[in-house]
Parts: sequence; C-alpha cells; structure tokens
Amino acid sequence: MSATQLSGYQLMWIFVMFDLPVTSKEQARAATKFREFLLDEGFEKSQFSVYARFCNGKEQFETYMRRVEANLPDRGDVHILSFTDRQYENIVRYSGQRRKRQRKNPDQLALF
Repeated sequence: MSATQLSGYQLMWIFVMFDLPVTSKEQARAATKFREFLLDEGFEKSQFSVYARFCNGKEQFETYMRRVEANLPDRGDVHILSFTDRQYENIVRYSGQRRKRQRKNPDQLALF
C-alpha cells in the first residue's frame, strides 16, 4: 500500500476566536460549555479565547466549522479563521520578549 502525499497547501488549520459575556452565571456557564465543546472536538487552547485544530483539508475544515456553528452560545462574538499548513508554518510567536521556535505541525502528511 502506498501513501498519498498531501500538500501543505491542502492541509488546513482552523482557529476559533471568541469574546463571550460572563456577567451572569448563565452566561459564564454558556462560555464554559463552549470552551469544553471545543476541547472535546480536539481543539487546543492557543491563547485565552483562541483555540486551534489541525484539519486534513477543506472538507474536514467545513465539517468542524458546521459543528462550531451548531454549538454557538446565544450571546457574544465568535470568529473562525482558516490557514493552510504552509501559512501556519510562518506564524511568528513570542513569549515575553523572546521569540519562540515555530510549532511543529502534526505528522499527518500521509494518508494510507
């Protein structure tokens, strides 16, 4: 069986960024439920209110986008961004005053 090599331009990253109100207990519960949903879907916390997930292509990206849309809280703002794997490789990260190494992308470049 041979592996099919995928291009870094076909592989995708989905970023979900949100600003949700938490002024009442109900709103705080809704925000927590949304964050837990993202974690259950395989997203990783990149920063406060910014979650990212690797996708095997546009089709999988669209699937996760629909899942996020189906689980949106009633209030607040949610933004969804997509990056190709090649674009993601070029993200420059800093922690404090120090530049951090580029993140290693998942080893999902081959489908069997």
